[in-house]
Amino acid sequence: MTDTRTAITIYHNPACGTSRNTLEMIRNSGVEPVIIEYLKTPPGRDELVALIAAIGLSPRELLRSKGTLHDELQLDRPEWSDDQLIDFMVAHPILMNRPIVVTPLGARLCRPSERVLDLLPSAQQRAFTKEDGEAVVDERGQRIVR
Repeated sequence: MTDTRTAITIYHNPACGTSRNTLEMIRNSGVEPVIIEYLKTPPGRDELVALIAAIGLSPRELLRSKGTLHDELQLDRPEWSDDQLIDFMVAHPILMNRPIVVTPLGARLCRPSERVLDLLPSAQQRAFTKEDGEAVVDERGQRIVR
């Protein structure tokens, strides 16, 4: 039998600080997730469509503009349909915003990274401080609310 607490998947980019912080918060809950480095193993069209539906965002809301082909392809133009935007993300996975986390409690684009805390079935095991020095979990494993 599979332990549902471990059924966590992260669509991860190790070059992204937000993605690294999110991954470490998942691990801080005592779970080693399935890690999909989506730039190396991009989701197919059907998987991407299912992710978008699970997250509850539009394809346009999942687009990443910073540091991508977004401007070159003029993806901010309103005439691009959702299907066309999905096709762009399938062809150029760098256009997908990240990290995306899927757990038994749902799916979410985890920007900022602490959004993952609402999706984790297990509590944080110890304090956690993000790479930039911002503390997000205290020594009791409780989220620090600002």
